[in-house]
Amino acid sequence: MPNANEDNPRALNQVQSRAVSELLRVSPVADVLALRFQEAGFSLALVGGSVRDALLGRLGNDLDFTTDARPQDILKIVRPWADAVWDVGIAFGTIGCRKTARVDGTEQDFQIEVTTYRSEAYDRTSRKPEVSYGDSIEQDLVRRDFTVNAMALALPRKEFIDPHGGLDDLARRVLRTPGTAEESFSDDPLRMLRAARFSAQLDFEVAADVVAAMTDMADRIGIVSAERVRDELNKLLLSGHPRKGLALLVDTGLAARVLPELPALRLESDEHHRHKDVYEHSLTVLEQAIDLEEDGPDLVLRLAALLHDVGKPRTRRFEEDGRVSFHHHEVVGAKLVKKRMTALKYPNDMVKDVSRLVELHLRFHGYGSGEWTDSAVRRYVRDAGPLLGRLHKLTRSDCTTRNKRKAAALSRAYDGLEERIAELQEREELDAIRPDLNGNQIMEILDIGPGPAIGAAYSFLLEQRLEQGPMEHDEAVAALKKWWAERQGA
Repeated sequence: MPNANEDNPRALNQVQSRAVSELLRVSPVADVLALRFQEAGFSLALVGGSVRDALLGRLGNDLDFTTDARPQDILKIVRPWADAVWDVGIAFGTIGCRKTARVDGTEQDFQIEVTTYRSEAYDRTSRKPEVSYGDSIEQDLVRRDFTVNAMALALPRKEFIDPHGGLDDLARRVLRTPGTAEESFSDDPLRMLRAARFSAQLDFEVAADVVAAMTDMADRIGIVSAERVRDELNKLLLSGHPRKGLALLVDTGLAARVLPELPALRLESDEHHRHKDVYEHSLTVLEQAIDLEEDGPDLVLRLAALLHDVGKPRTRRFEEDGRVSFHHHEVVGAKLVKKRMTALKYPNDMVKDVSRLVELHLRFHGYGSGEWTDSAVRRYVRDAGPLLGRLHKLTRSDCTTRNKRKAAALSRAYDGLEERIAELQEREELDAIRPDLNGNQIMEILDIGPGPAIGAAYSFLLEQRLEQGPMEHDEAVAALKKWWAERQGA
């Protein structure tokens, strides 16, 4: 292969061996498709992330191809072959399709995108790229974001194309741009966020000139749409090493433009340990929350862990005894999270869940270290609702003290709370705490019609349910009538 790094032949041999294995696996799809393009007079190459992942031994069933065929020609070639075809990306020269093929003895679905050779660049005021088609694969590769994504494999002849030393950079685990970083980020400023995302996903280092360009051009990210920024942040947060990417965003000043609440934590100190940086604490909480995940990456939990203390800068107070306090920072933080996530166009349900977790993250500590009463347990479970499992993980993750005795005490205390929840769950229906009488029953018992009084009665009965637990029907009726009589006499 060209551009082989002679100083590290063992690493390159391992890379090449993994690639051969991965490419043989997808050959039943890739080679057949390439032959169809060849018969139509066009070229086809596996490209970008697909080649990179094949070299890393992690190629999945999502395959990216590039071709000299124009979009309408691509449609003519893939429609008779694919099981489903979509052209939502045709304005950018991309046609997508799905193909089921037998691989390794099993039927597997492949998601495929074929894109015409192209170049694209932003003008200085537009949020949308200007797309123009190219005539050679070399022209296509030079416009790609990083050298490790600027490699191709021409099919079906399996010719490796690497004009920018991507294989070397892959072996060295470094992110560089094919041309100058300034030109690359000027073409598409989102690539600055992609640098942070790939460093987190691949655990790669970012070349010094790339970091310098990210720092100098951070303001340019302002022309990129909120949706594209959000999607890159999500991919970064869901990666294997999010701390690495987030630190790069903060250090280059990009976070100040897209998630300013994060770098704002850098100058704050924790109320319990004044030497502890809340920014570093938040990154550690994120890592500890990830360690507690059970069913794969959880974006809601990760966002809540990262942002749980963003209310501290707004609530910092210097007390007379020398302490630093952040009273009600969870309430202020929930509002800031809601505002930021809304600006980044997150779905309303996700905004609601993350902000609610931030609001509740101190609730456990509010009950003190004493025995949890049944009433306290009910209120905790009811306030958390369907977020209870995530709140358990967030609360446990929020302990970053180096004092082993204190950490063990907090862990035991939370173990005790979870045991109390389980005990009460066996006796009561904690997952759906509601009054012992519904609205229709309240109207019938009190002989009144719909109105504000029904809501007040419902709230009273809910409070009784939380405080005392389930009541028998007659007991609930008696309590309601007594409350109503006192209300009428007031």
